[in-house]
Order: sequence, then structure tokens, then C-alpha cells
Amino acid sequence: MKKTLKYTLMLLVLVMIAAGCGNNKKTESTPEATTPAATATEPVKIKVASLIPPMTDILDIVKPLLKEDGVDMEVVILSDNVQPNEALANKEVDANFFQHVPYMEQFNASKGSKLVEVQPVYDAIYGGYSKRYKSIADLPEGATLVMANDPSNTGRSLQMFAKAGLIKLKEGVGIQATQADITENAKKFKFQEVDLLMLARMLDDADLVAMTPAYASPLGLTPKKDALITEGSDSEFTITLVAREDNKDSDAIQKLAKRISGPEVKKFLEDNYADIALPAF
Repeated sequence: MKKTLKYTLMLLVLVMIAAGCGNNKKTESTPEATTPAATATEPVKIKVASLIPPMTDILDIVKPLLKEDGVDMEVVILSDNVQPNEALANKEVDANFFQHVPYMEQFNASKGSKLVEVQPVYDAIYGGYSKRYKSIADLPEGATLVMANDPSNTGRSLQMFAKAGLIKLKEGVGIQATQADITENAKKFKFQEVDLLMLARMLDDADLVAMTPAYASPLGLTPKKDALITEGSDSEFTITLVAREDNKDSDAIQKLAKRISGPEVKKFLEDNYADIALPAF
């Protein structure tokens, strides 16, 4: 009886030792079983707001390039020229690409926001277009001249009209000009200010419409061929990638800035938009 009990105890000890060795082997093998998929870094997700081509086209080019950099960019297309800045200021998106710096600064001043320039991308050739007249000299007395109603583009338009000799402005007003700064209007032109997105529609009703290629191009118009007047080459209105003060230096935004000013975008502009947009990098 004693011998049987002794053998039983010895057998139990051996089973316990064997089980312990098996557990050790399993524990040691766990790290080796880790798969590459388990350790792969998830891409950083960002949202970028925009409006219309060629801005949206450029973002489409940049999107797969950013994937290679570990950034998954979602392009958010909005319906008016106020929403992209409001969405950015409210942290609904991480950046936007649709505007020039004077427009951004005017938004900051009116809203108390802290949007900042990140990367200039291209200069859009601003022009004045007409369906009724072939030359600026043909504009009759009392003709209606249409321009965008936001302060930066109103000033831009008035400056272009002044350089073309249509009006004279107060000395030194620059792009801050308003209709109140017109000192001479010999042909008694009438000025109408409308929302940016209404500019193209006004071409049927007005005598001259001032707009960027982004709005003229869908109508088949280019500044070099069709504009009666164009802005000078010293424009302050480069279309720019914009972010917030608190995220402008983030890795993802800086990677976006590098790609949006890369050779692929430059070639795209030169091949497709040479008549209306000049790379600014």
C-alpha cells in the first residue's frame, strides 16, 4: 500500500513538471508568433477642405503620394467659399486649399481665428471677362462691372480696374480698396458685388466680370485668350495651402505641404493649366 502511494506521488510530480515545461515553451514561442500585420503602423488620417478644380484636381494627385508617406487624406468638397475656413477654424478639418492669403487674413480679422499660410501652390491669373464686348475700350458709359463681394477680392478687382485705366483710386489704398476709395469714374461705371460662386452666372447679365480662372475655366474662358484685362505679374493672391496655428507644424501637414509643392503637381499645372495657373514653388 505504501509502495503504491509512493509511486502515485512520484507520477503526479512528473506530470506537474512536464506540464510546467510545456507552458514555458508556449510562453517563449509567443513573441515569435507576432505577425507583421500586428506591428504595422496605422496611417495618420487628415481631412482637407476644398471647393473646385484645379484645387480638387491637385489634391487628387497628392492623395496617393501621401499614402506612401503614411498619411491617409480625405478630401472634403464644400459648397461655398466660407465653409472651408469655418470648418478649419472649428477643427472639423485639418487644412484647406482654395484661397489666397489676403482672403485668409480677412477671415481671421472678422472671426478672430488663427488660420495660417503653410505652402503657396500656384498663381491664378485674374482677369475681366465680357460676353458683350471684345475690347476694354468698347465698354460704354454706365456699364456694369461685377466683382466678388469679400473685401480682399473687391480690393483686388478695383486695383485691376485702376491699372487698366477704368477708374482712379485714392493713393496708397492698395488691395484694401473699396468703392468709397474711387476718386475718378469718368465713364460712370456701375459696380456690383456678388458672392464668388455667382461670378460665372453674372457673365450673361453684366458688361464685365472680374474673376479667377477657377470660375472662368468651366465656361471655356482663359485669361490669355479671352480676358479683356488681366492683373499684373506682381499679384499677392497666390492660392495657398492653409492650416491652423496649432497644427501647421504637425508631421502630416508638413508632408502634405511637401507633396503639394512637389514635381508631380508642378508638371500637372504646366501640362493642364499653363494658360491660367503658374506654379508658385
